[in-house]
This record gives sequence, structure tokens and C-alpha cells, in this order.
Amino acid sequence: MHLVSIIIPCYQERNFIRACLESVLAFELPAGTEIEVLVFDGMSTDGTRDAIAAVAASDSRIALIDNPARIQSAALNAGIRVARGEYIMRLDAHSAYPPNYLALTLATALRCGADNTGGVVHTLARGDGYQAALVQALITCKFGVGDSGFRTGGKEGSADTVPYGFFHRDVFTRVGLFDERLLRGQDYEINRRIVESGGRVWCNPSIGISYFPQPDFSSFIRKQLIYEAPYNAYMWYLAPYSFALRHAVTAVFAAGVIGGLLLSSSFHLIRLIFGVTMALYFTLAILAAVQQAAKYREWRHVIFLPVAFFLYHFLHGIGVLGGLIRLATGTSPVQRVAEPWVGAGRSRAWPAVATATK
Repeated sequence: MHLVSIIIPCYQERNFIRACLESVLAFELPAGTEIEVLVFDGMSTDGTRDAIAAVAASDSRIALIDNPARIQSAALNAGIRVARGEYIMRLDAHSAYPPNYLALTLATALRCGADNTGGVVHTLARGDGYQAALVQALITCKFGVGDSGFRTGGKEGSADTVPYGFFHRDVFTRVGLFDERLLRGQDYEINRRIVESGGRVWCNPSIGISYFPQPDFSSFIRKQLIYEAPYNAYMWYLAPYSFALRHAVTAVFAAGVIGGLLLSSSFHLIRLIFGVTMALYFTLAILAAVQQAAKYREWRHVIFLPVAFFLYHFLHGIGVLGGLIRLATGTSPVQRVAEPWVGAGRSRAWPAVATATK
């Protein structure tokens, strides 16, 4: 028999948590497989807890547990400590899952012997407005998000990361728990840590997740600038093995744009190089926008998506550069927190085996 412990961190997810839980309860369970569902709520005040309690009242497999830290990694670590399952399935409250999600993930994990198994994200527009469609088009385009295979599709095989994750619980004894200093990027860091330790992360594109991003472009950009981008830099500081070119290229782009604008007036050659580079960038952006306009049958993407690409790439880069500056000046939030485990060290952001699950 396989017992799968499903851990769902959430906070202020009134509009999504019920659909998420109902999709989990609709999972097709292979013979001999049982589940427990541990929902760690960050003390929501928007009705999320009532929605969870209502669903839990009809199914004893669901447990609502407080997460006063409001940090996803803290919820995941708490869940791993109390979970009874042989496998740990980490889910996101902001998503919905097809009935075959667990069965297909379990079958893939057993077939491949992977330490962590996952699939691909099918990004859906969160609402009927044009800005929701714009965000969807941006993050499902390789020009927008680079070689993030789980967002833009790919072949089955080993990967550097997968969304959410289906872990054999032994992996946490071997490589440790989630780094609670990372408010963002904790999933990517632990996947890279698994690979660094000689383990395997496996992506099967047949495993699909429906994901709902921000409903408007300003909310999306704000999240990237304030949270996602700086924490890329913080993650590299805590765990250098987690560095990925696709996370850093926007910083190079932003620095190039700023430098080009400042120096073009003084140096003819720089002005020429900068002009050619930006012309090439917007040519590629327009071509990508036309591709996305045809894909989603939305002609407005041809006009607005090139601008959205630029703002996303530039402001994400500014966020990464800001994170690097804060690290250099010793003012980053991760430098204000003591090492989470004795002897962890900056480049080994996980505990020794003896303390991994304590």
C-alpha cells in the first residue's frame, strides 16, 4: 500500500481553495493507494479557513493546520515532519488538478525512480479582462520566460526543476528540508539541491496542472519586482548551485539598457551598438507577439505584448540587481536570519543527515 501525504500551503485563497480541494478529492487512486490532505493556512482572514473547514467536514482525510509563519517553506517543513506518507505531494492552492494527476505522478515516480517527479503548468487567464490574457500570453512564451520547460512545454526526462513536486520522503532525510530563509524560490532551490546531491528530478509533460497567475499586468510586475527577482539573487547567495542563466539574463539586460542610455550620448560606438541591440530585441519581441496573438486569437497582443515583454524583462532585471546590491551592502532579508541549521554554511543551505527531519 502507498500512503501519499498531500501538503497544501495557503493564505488568503478564498477564491481558489475550494476548487483546489475538490480536485484533490476527485483524484483517481490506484489500487492500494490512500491519501491524507494537510492544509497549512497562514491564518487567513478572507474566508479561506471557512471554505477549508466546509470541505473537510465532508471528508476526514482533510486536516486544517495553522501556519502562523505564513511562509510556504515553513508550512512544507511542518507538513513533512507530521506527514505519515511514504510520498509527499506538494500542491499549490492557486491551481487545480485533473483526476489522473496523482495516479500518473505516482506511476511516473515508480517507473523512473526519481526523488521528485512533476509535470507541466497549463497557464489559464485569471478573469475575462484583457490584462489577464496579456499575463497569460507573456508567461507561456519562450521569449518571455526563457527555457522554463515546465511553463512552455518540453520532452519527458530529467529536469532542473518541476512545479510543486512529488517527493519520496527519504529525499528529505538525505538532502534536508526547505530553506525557510527563502520566501520565494524555495522549490527551485531544493530541486537543484537534489540534483547537486546526485538525485534525480523528473518531468513528465503528460502530468498537467492548471495554474491561475495574477489577474492584471501591474500585479504581475509588482510580484516580479519586489519578490521573485530579488529572491533569485538571494537564492544564489545561499545556494550557489541554484544559479541559472535564465534567472540572471534579465539583470544583464537591465544593466545594458541603463548603461546604453547613459553612455550613448558620449560615445558614438556605444550608441550604435545600443541602437542595433534594441532594434533586434524589439524585432524578436514583435515576432513573439505575433506568434502569441495567433495562438490565443487576440490581435491586441501584437501591439501590447512587445511593450509588456520589455517592461517585464527590464523591471525583473532591476529587481535582480536590487537584490545583488542589498546582498553587497549586507541589508538583504536572508542575511538578517541566522543559519537555519548548525553548520549549514552559505553554500550548503541544508542540514546534516542526522538533523534533517528533526
